[in-house]
Amino acid sequence: LLCCPLTPVSFPVLQKDPSRALIIAVTTRAIFNLEEEHKLYLEKGKEEYTRHQQANQDKPLPPGTAFAFIQAVQYVNKKILESNPAERDLFDILVLSNNSPESGVRIINSAKHYGLEISKFCFVSDNDSTQYLKSHGVKLFLSADRRDVCNALRRGVSAALVFQQEVQAPSTPLRVVFDGDAVLFSDETDQIFQEQGLEGAVQYERDMEAIPIGEGPLKAFAMHLGKMRKKFGQEKSPIRTYLVTARSGRDMGIRAIKTLREWGLPIDEAFFMDGAPKGPILAQIQPHIFFDDGLHNIQGAQNVGVPSAWVP
Repeated sequence: LLCCPLTPVSFPVLQKDPSRALIIAVTTRAIFNLEEEHKLYLEKGKEEYTRHQQANQDKPLPPGTAFAFIQAVQYVNKKILESNPAERDLFDILVLSNNSPESGVRIINSAKHYGLEISKFCFVSDNDSTQYLKSHGVKLFLSADRRDVCNALRRGVSAALVFQQEVQAPSTPLRVVFDGDAVLFSDETDQIFQEQGLEGAVQYERDMEAIPIGEGPLKAFAMHLGKMRKKFGQEKSPIRTYLVTARSGRDMGIRAIKTLREWGLPIDEAFFMDGAPKGPILAQIQPHIFFDDGLHNIQGAQNVGVPSAWVP
């Protein structure tokens, strides 16, 4: 395992405290657009891919789906340190790749080119690089490989699959949108819906209204985000969080709100869509990333240019 810059970094990168930082791991194909290179890898093999990356090591890669999200995270760090230069609760980014160190120079040079404050690069020649996530204290893992995401979730790490798409870089502050069931919350109500239909799910929610919903795969990450959010007043926070759920507010919204209250998780805005398409409201919010377990919702978000991440 190599986990350090391969070439000197030309801009200062603040050393983060791993015991306090909110560590996000992102793969190279999530943060940069490497679709042509990935196709070359699949068609002609690792050696040809490595030669291509070495020959183009000084040519910056175009931004990928998670690029704007990482930039916005960097902006949050800046605002936190402006408020308190001694603050240690910061975001820290780890770039994780199954590539060899020889092909990693282009990745590091691309990060430097865009001024990304990243100093941790892990080039792991292993089929399952997610085995290193826990040792780095990763709280969120973003990948363009479904197998990696599933492995990370099985290891208890919040994770989501990003699809390569053309996105417009939204302005600051950092805006993160969560779906409810099977993302922020557990899928318990979804299972009742599958077994008993809508009427059964509504009755279940009424019966369970006083009992918090179980934890979903991204709850831990959302809680860390909320902790950072609380450092600022609502008017001046560089972080805004949203809940956009297919739940009906009238029949199934109260339990969701009470659950967030019980968790102590601040959400700036909540939209109970009652099954309506999410694309139009996402287009209005313009988040840096949208997490959902429904591929139809991911497609709707992509159709309006919203960076999306699927939680399988």
